[in-house]
Amino acid sequence: MRDLVRPVAAALGLAAAIAVGSSGAVFAQAKQQQMAPPQKQAPAQAAPQPAAEAPLKQIALTDKQIENVLAAQKDMDAITDKIPENAPPDPKIDAKLDDVAKKYGFADYPDYSGVVDNISLVLGGIDPASRKYVGAEAVIKAQIAQVTADKKMAAKDKKEALADLNEALKQKQPAVENKGNIDLVLKYYDKLNDALGDEQ
Repeated sequence: MRDLVRPVAAALGLAAAIAVGSSGAVFAQAKQQQMAPPQKQAPAQAAPQPAAEAPLKQIALTDKQIENVLAAQKDMDAITDKIPENAPPDPKIDAKLDDVAKKYGFADYPDYSGVVDNISLVLGGIDPASRKYVGAEAVIKAQIAQVTADKKMAAKDKKEALADLNEALKQKQPAVENKGNIDLVLKYYDKLNDALGDEQ
């Protein structure tokens, strides 16, 4: 079941990251919604409205960026693991995250988050069985079929998993614009899946 939950977590996390855009509250939910990166909090009078959500800025990934994300993960987790769910944004925590991001070659934490978002976009579309990129919708549909067919899963757990999967299916995932990112993420698939998929 763990292999099933990881891609679901990645898909749900990416959907959450895209849905909340650049809101400062994103970080407060980072541990409950995988891959939901915090951004700098906007001034109170300029709080982002749902209609003004910024789309995911897609970039062409490099080996160095992926290696730096993997290297930074332990230090990032040491900070984020201590944040309670639904905690308000905290400038001290933001500063610590910026420091870790800079230590591993990123301009700041939003730069690191952008790379993680682009990795997650690809991870959410990789079929864990075949290890081929098939797209997030195909992965989620396969997971729905798996959960539906699972006779050992408790009814309550099955109902919750199916609700989460169906919700993820409703979220329109952007297409991967930089096709080279797919091969790069596949190259590091096991390490990325372990580092970024473990928390859910």
